[in-house]
Parts: sequence; C-alpha cells; structure tokens
Amino acid sequence: MKPAAFDYHRAKSVEHALELLQQHGWDAKLLAGGQSLVPAMNFRLSMPAVLIDLNRVPGLDYIRVDDGALRMGTMVRQHAAERSELVARAAPLIAEALPFVAHPQIRNRGTMGGTIAHADPAAELPAVMMALGALFHVVGPSGTRTIGADGFFTGLFATALEPDEMLVEIEIPRAEPRVGTAFLEVSRRHGDFALAGIAAAVALDEAGRCTDSRIVLMGVGEGPALGLGAAAALEGADPTPDAIRAAADAAMADVDPPYDIHASADYRRHLVGVLVSRALPLAFERAGANALQS
Repeated sequence: MKPAAFDYHRAKSVEHALELLQQHGWDAKLLAGGQSLVPAMNFRLSMPAVLIDLNRVPGLDYIRVDDGALRMGTMVRQHAAERSELVARAAPLIAEALPFVAHPQIRNRGTMGGTIAHADPAAELPAVMMALGALFHVVGPSGTRTIGADGFFTGLFATALEPDEMLVEIEIPRAEPRVGTAFLEVSRRHGDFALAGIAAAVALDEAGRCTDSRIVLMGVGEGPALGLGAAAALEGADPTPDAIRAAADAAMADVDPPYDIHASADYRRHLVGVLVSRALPLAFERAGANALQS
C-alpha cells in the first residue's frame, strides 16, 4: 500500500523543527527512525499532512554520563545504545531489553526517542523507562520541561507531549548501589511483539530486605503498567519464594489484559504471573551482587 499524500520538510535544527511544528500543529508528524510511523502511513493508519524529518538535525545522537546519570539524545539509534558500554554500565536494563526489540535491521534505524514517543503498549523501551524512573526532556515554544516516565505515557499510543513539542533527551537517574534489574518477555517468535513482558527494578537494604521495587508490565494494557500491588507485596519483605509468589498473584490481579488473535486475556494474565515469578529472583540476585560490589 501507499501512504496518503503529505508535504515533506527536512529540519535543519531543533529550532527549525519547532517552527515547523508550530506552523502545522496536529497535521504534522516528526520522522525519526520511521520504523513504526512509515508502516502505519503505508497502511493509512496514520495520515499526517506534513512530515518533519529529524535525521539531519545535529546534536541529538549523543550518549553520555553526567554525575552518574545516563543521558541519551532522542536520535540515538537503538543499535548504538545496544552496543554502548556506557549504557551497559549505567543502565544494564536497557542493554538487556534492546535485543528483544524487533530485529537488527529495525534497530539499525529505529531511535530511542522515536519508540518512546510512539508509545506502543507492547514496546519494550517504554516499560524499561518506567522501571528505571526515566526523565524525558522536552522542548517547545514555551521552553524546556521535564516529564517523568510515570506521567509521560497517557494512553494507547498517547503521551503527554503537546503537538508543538518534541522529545530531545532521555535521562536515566543514577542507580543506587543495592539495585538489581531484570527484563523478560514472551513472544511467539523472537522479534515479534511480546504477548506480555516485564521490566523490574528492586532495591535491598543492608539486611537483604526489599526497600523499593518498580515492576512494569507491557502488552497487557493501553501502555506500560506499573504493578503497584506487586510492589506493595514486596515492600519490607525478604525476597523469599512466598513473597515473590504473593507479588506475582498481585500483579495478575492488577491487570486487565486485552485479547486478540494472538492470545486471550486469561493467557496474558497467566503470563504476567509467570514473568513476575521468573524476573524477580533474577533482579534480587543481581541486587545482592551489586550490594557486595558497593
């Protein structure tokens, strides 16, 4: 199929892109990697009147660490983040999840900011960003603002971005020394969208009890879903099999998964329990190892 007719603009700078967004508003779409937008346009699921290409905008493809916080420009290609030693050290959960994102050819073009702004409920990176407490730096005509991951994803393919704003930087705050993370998903074939997935981050105190946890589920709602019941079940608990089982039960009770031709709602809910039961022991094990190294 072919996309509907559209006007094409190649942005020369962030300022130029913002000018074009102000001029065209809801009629415009930003083109980053295009791995989600272009297929949607071909199927006419998305029909922007104006396409604003960011691929020639300088200064949006950096990866660096400042004061322990990992910072990535919105145009960083997923394959670059996947292979980055800085990312692997500062945010190993990102490095663990990226190989699950589609296929290498897609990650060669797909961008970190693009998949976050697209907000697909079955995508890996939005869930990972919520688990890590990421901050998104956004620019618009009124200046710069920062949106936490918890408030960024607002619904099905929807975010807190205004029509005349663009995401320019992803910030992952410095992780505490006793934190461990894990990522798992279930899909029919590697590279397919996940039927369900989990990104988990847990913290231990000196006695080995869980002091904090962020359990984020994907593919089971209109966006990444924070497992508040599972976190409550773990708070102050020793990471025993009983505590993990209670967290898995709470996570299953928290979700109301969709059903489609790929899986029923009951099967997706069952997968949530399985994934929580498998991911949490791995995250706690890593938290314990990080505590020994601190």
